[in-house]
Amino acid sequence: MTKLGRLYSLFDSVELPENLPYTQCSTWELEFLYLLGRHHLTGQGQIVELGSGGGGSTYALALGLSESPVFDTRKGRLHAYDFFRVGKGTFASEKFFDSGHKPDDDNSFLADFERRLGPFLPFIEIHAGDLWQTSDPEDTTPVEFLHIDIAKTARVFRCVSERFLSRMQVGTVVLHQDFAGPRLPWLHHSTGALLPYIEIAGPPIRSTLAFEVTKPVPADVLKRITEDDYTVDEKLALISAVQDRIDRDHTGGIPFKSVLELSKAYVAHYDGQHRRAWSIAKPLQSDEYLSRTRADHFEQLKKAYAKEPSFLDKLVRRTVGRR
Repeated sequence: MTKLGRLYSLFDSVELPENLPYTQCSTWELEFLYLLGRHHLTGQGQIVELGSGGGGSTYALALGLSESPVFDTRKGRLHAYDFFRVGKGTFASEKFFDSGHKPDDDNSFLADFERRLGPFLPFIEIHAGDLWQTSDPEDTTPVEFLHIDIAKTARVFRCVSERFLSRMQVGTVVLHQDFAGPRLPWLHHSTGALLPYIEIAGPPIRSTLAFEVTKPVPADVLKRITEDDYTVDEKLALISAVQDRIDRDHTGGIPFKSVLELSKAYVAHYDGQHRRAWSIAKPLQSDEYLSRTRADHFEQLKKAYAKEPSFLDKLVRRTVGRR
C-alpha cells in the first residue's frame, strides 16, 4: 500500500463542519483533502490549489493543515488560484456567491471566498485572475502538493504543466479532480506518460485521481506533456496504460475503464478524426453509467461524425479541384 493509500482507512474518522462553503467536490474528496493536510503535507514545498472555486475544497485542505502537527501556519502557505468570478471561460457557478446568484453590479465572488475562508486567511495566498497572468513563469520552487481542478481546456492545461507539473519532485502529491471527465483527455494521457515515475494512491476518490511522484520525472517527458507532443495513437496507448492501473472509483460507482475509453474518442475528435472518434464511442452507449451521465458527449461525437465528409465525397472534391 502506498503512503497516500493509507489515508483511505481514515475516511470514517473525519468529521467536517456541516456548513462548508459550496463546492462541486464530493464529501469523500473533501475528506481526502482534509486528511492530506492533517496527516501528510508538511509545507516544505509549495502547497497549491488550482481552481479554488467557492472555497469548499480550500476550506477542507486548510482545516487539515491548521490541525497538522508539522505544518507551520506562521510560515507555510496554501496558494489558491482561480478567476474568482463568473463569466465566459471561467467555468464558475453562480452558486459560488453567498446569495447563490450573481449580483447585478459584480461578477466577482472573491469577497465571498475571503469571508468563508476567514479563519485560515493568514496562511492562504490568493491569486485571482487568468492562470497565465497570475502564475510566475520564473518560479522554480518545488511543489509539494498540487490540486488540479482548473484544466478544463487544453490551453489551461498547458499552463498547469509548464508552470506547476514542471516543479514536481520526488514526494510531490497530485490530485486530478476532473479525472472522470472524458472531454479532458490531456489529464489522462499525461498521467499515462507519468506512470513510470509515480504511484497511484489507490482507486479514484469519486472523480479524483491521486498520485505521488516516486522517481524524478525526466525533463524531456515534461516537455512533451507541455507541448502536447504525442500522436493520436501514442495518446491512445498512454490512456490504455492508465486503464490497466485503475478500474472503478473507491465507492464502485464510476467505471473508469469506460470513462477513459470515451476519453480516447475525444483524443480523435479533437484531432479532427470524427469517424474514428465515433467508432470508439458508439459501442460505449451500452455502458449504463455513460449512457446515463454522458448522453451529451455521445450526441456531440455523433453529430461531428455525421458532418464529416465520406471518403467518396473527399475523392470527388479532390477530383473537381484538379479540373
